[in-house]
Amino acid sequence: MASQVPPSTKPTPLAFRPLPPAADLYEPEDYREAFAEHKTHTGASKFKDPCAKASKASLQCLEQTRYNRGECYEYFKAYRECKKRWVDQRKADNAGQRRGQAPGQEQTQ
Repeated sequence: MASQVPPSTKPTPLAFRPLPPAADLYEPEDYREAFAEHKTHTGASKFKDPCAKASKASLQCLEQTRYNRGECYEYFKAYRECKKRWVDQRKADNAGQRRGQAPGQEQTQ
């Protein structure tokens, strides 16, 4: 359960501020591998999130800054960008399947 302590409004001291997010947080992992593994799994269902690393980093930032959302803006931005790129990849793959291409296959001209 979430803590009942209100978010901090004081700026986090420089020594304790989180570093800027790494560049790899902006890119989703290859969802095709995770989903292929998911389809062969016969146990309980589990949600696969290719942006889990960015999500975890944004939550860690919040904990580190005592839930001061203003100081974690770059982490939220990285997570949103990762999700946007993932959705764009899925849309492109789905459009390719409708045209008869295999997912992940580049269109040649």
